[in-house]
Amino acid sequence: MIPTDWIYGLIGGVMIGAAAAMFLLINGRIMGASGLLGGIIDGTGKANMKERLAFIAGLIGVPAIVYFTIGAPATNVSNNMLVLLVAGLAVGVGTRMANGCTSGHGVCGISRFSVRGIAATLIYLLAGGVTMLVLRHGLGVI
Repeated sequence: MIPTDWIYGLIGGVMIGAAAAMFLLINGRIMGASGLLGGIIDGTGKANMKERLAFIAGLIGVPAIVYFTIGAPATNVSNNMLVLLVAGLAVGVGTRMANGCTSGHGVCGISRFSVRGIAATLIYLLAGGVTMLVLRHGLGVI
């Protein structure tokens, strides 16, 4: 029998992959969540602001609907709000520096055999692993 968290991960992965494929087929552009959100924040996405807002609303709305209908799955998220805040800011800065995030580089880049996407994905996975190693085992924060 497959544990429930694996099923949630599989369903989530299929949904992200399907959304990326539909976004590319319909719009002819890569679905990068950080780029879509960044265009809202810095104003460079005025030409397709409604599309960007709808996408971000879906990113927030779908998990909210799932949470209120079937509940939240068990996670290992830290209760330390400072760690969560610093982590969120670091991810935001990193995605801007890398010109993309997991959806742009990891899902869309790797599936298109983009060398830049593959390199970015390897680097952020390595950085995440080193960060967890230092914070959990070195500092005992997480």
